[in-house]
Amino acid sequence: MYFVGTQQILDHLSLSQLPVTAEVFANHAGVLAGVDETLALLEPLPITVEALPEGRAVAPKEVVMRIHGRYGDFGLYETAILGILASSSGWATRAREVVEIAAPIPVFSFGARHVHPAVASVMDRAALVGGAQGASSILGARQAGEVPSGTMPHALLLMVGDTVAAAEAYDAVMPEDAPRVVLVDTFKDEAEEAIRVAAALGQKLAAIRLDTPRERGGVTAGLVREVKARLSQAGYPEVGVFVSGGLSPDRIPALKDAGVTGFGVGSYIAAAPPLDMTMDLKMVNGKPVAKRGRIPGLTLDNGLTVRMENAPTMHG
Repeated sequence: MYFVGTQQILDHLSLSQLPVTAEVFANHAGVLAGVDETLALLEPLPITVEALPEGRAVAPKEVVMRIHGRYGDFGLYETAILGILASSSGWATRAREVVEIAAPIPVFSFGARHVHPAVASVMDRAALVGGAQGASSILGARQAGEVPSGTMPHALLLMVGDTVAAAEAYDAVMPEDAPRVVLVDTFKDEAEEAIRVAAALGQKLAAIRLDTPRERGGVTAGLVREVKARLSQAGYPEVGVFVSGGLSPDRIPALKDAGVTGFGVGSYIAAAPPLDMTMDLKMVNGKPVAKRGRIPGLTLDNGLTVRMENAPTMHG
């Protein structure tokens, strides 16, 4: 609301057309995301935007974006710009943390069910920017140029009534290039079900998925080792083990050591705190400015590149 009032006051004083440069900086270290969405928001405006690339690690107080133009042309967008960059960068930062701990085992973003559907795709796209190898929401994956990833929910197995029957139906209906990853914790012992599914699908089975609920102790390293050992003894050593369900950085190392071949991480990424961003005017009508406590004038260039140029740069 106060930016609307600011616009009205500047119009009254005939100041809204003054050329300015604004800088956006991160208040904490993290991974930058949301740049492309911000550029899409600003694309119709007669301004020039410089920015760091998405996926880049940024330091506290590092400038991530610089906007040149008349204040009246973009000042109203400050809140939206900061919100897009802060939320997306927060999700990307959490994803990068998990990806680095799990490496080289792939991580897939399963967080869509933990956020409002209006932002689920944005969250998934940010997770992919952070390094996740896949995402479950269709729009989020497609916005990042990726193919959506998914296995099967417990609801499918409960409706079919048998794990093997559900697996065979999945195999019959899904596209040939979709990996056959079958959930095995719904009805019986996970190892027993894994062997039954492997026998039914043979070489088509890429992996079994463990999502054992907290009521039964959740997915543990011991369970992973047992399932892998029993699969191997039954003649199916090549079947992978994909795990999901409340995964966080403290749980991943032990599961990784146990032989997990894929992680589905949802709530930890989705619940990421925003990477707080601030926008400051640093030049007004060619003169260096800043609020007290900050240095007037443009910050030393740290690799910003012009990403959008709809108006000439009006000062250095």
